[in-house]
Amino acid sequence: MKTTIRRCTLDDLQLLQQIGTDTYNETYSHLNTPENMNEYLEQAFNLDQLKIELSNPSSIFLFQYVDDVLAGYIKLNQGDAQTYQVGEDAMEIERIYVRSLFHEQGLGKELLFTGIDTAIEHQKKEIWLGIWRKNKNAIDFHKKMGFEARGTYSIYIGDEEQTNYVMVKELNN
Repeated sequence: MKTTIRRCTLDDLQLLQQIGTDTYNETYSHLNTPENMNEYLEQAFNLDQLKIELSNPSSIFLFQYVDDVLAGYIKLNQGDAQTYQVGEDAMEIERIYVRSLFHEQGLGKELLFTGIDTAIEHQKKEIWLGIWRKNKNAIDFHKKMGFEARGTYSIYIGDEEQTNYVMVKELNN
């Protein structure tokens, strides 16, 4: 199994939309109503929205391939692109997803380490992400990787308010 990671560009809009909707559906559709999922997916992953996000110089999208098959992706934000302000010297992992077909192969960990390396390259002192409080597997994984809960914030999936934990990892540059 050969993995590669490359930066996503505007030419990748449709690929980004496809993997974004596919992986979000795989992860959360069983925990939300179909109406709320459809509303969120249309809002978060429509081509115009993704073009805006990809064009923002404060955001970085990276694709992860396994033997030339798109398996996962990560979205990193800094500055005003962050969804919640942890601090000036922080970088956010807004999205980190791997297709279910590729679970249990260490790909999520590889994406996470790539995100950490990117934050260090940008001279950040912390990296953080929001994790839905009902996503116990993700919370446990990130605790094991050195992240600690440091507050909460809310997002809406359709008409449902969902609370995310702010999970932060200090970086040793």
